[in-house]
Amino acid sequence: MTDQKIVDRALGAYLGFACGDALGATVEFLSPNQIQKRYGIHKEITGGGWLALTAGEVTDDTQMSLALGQAIIDHQSWNLNAVAGNFVSWLESDPPDIGNTCKRGIVRYRDTGELSGLPRDDDAGNGACMRNLPVVLATLNRPDYFDEWSLQQCHITHHNPLSDAAVLALGRMVNRLIHGQDKSACYQEAEWLINQHGDFAYSPYSGKASGYIVDTVQTILHYFFNSDSFESCLIETVNQGGDADTTGALAGMLAGARYGLEGIPERWLTQLSPQVAAQIRSQTLELLKFAESQPS
Repeated sequence: MTDQKIVDRALGAYLGFACGDALGATVEFLSPNQIQKRYGIHKEITGGGWLALTAGEVTDDTQMSLALGQAIIDHQSWNLNAVAGNFVSWLESDPPDIGNTCKRGIVRYRDTGELSGLPRDDDAGNGACMRNLPVVLATLNRPDYFDEWSLQQCHITHHNPLSDAAVLALGRMVNRLIHGQDKSACYQEAEWLINQHGDFAYSPYSGKASGYIVDTVQTILHYFFNSDSFESCLIETVNQGGDADTTGALAGMLAGARYGLEGIPERWLTQLSPQVAAQIRSQTLELLKFAESQPS
């Protein structure tokens, strides 16, 4: 039976991710000054924003993560065609939002069956990184599987060395946090990432929070390392604006893994879509059970 503390931190990561998505979506594409004028400090899950969401509704970040996680659970194995097939079903469900790079890759798979495109400079968005948490949970005790599965799911839509490196670094941080390690372990992973690609250096922080994977990672690392609670990490991250649903989701993933489920404000958990919250709770337990079944 999986250790209850691991369950708590895994639930914190996944529900924290969804809370960050729902909180950040309201202020996506706004600048910090625009957010300040409109909301003061944006700190409640209210919906709205350019997608006109209802309060607690989530975007493509959480929806694609759930699609990926369900493929693992349904097949009780890693089946890349099943992952891509779930992405196609999601695309055809008329989601509220989908990034251009994600759409291009999913349509390519739907029309040709190709599971990977050629490497491209313009594949350095954050769409592959934002959906990889289910792979982290399913491979908690198998770092070799983690690397392979993560990169395979990335390349369905994003084939770029910056995207690849970010996905691996953030996933390893979450793994270490779920296993009870602290921020110092995350600093080690951040150093690995910056040694691989100096573009990711986040101090001093540039203040850019776009969908470019470098801006995304710099934003979440800056606020994660310079905050001392789930709530402060998330509020400061989304008030930076830009691609705030994804920076919020990924910051919530790290902070949720660090501070656990009890660290997430109850008002945010209550406001989250009940259907999404139930699906996340179920998937988390199923993915941890799957991880336990993998031979070490």
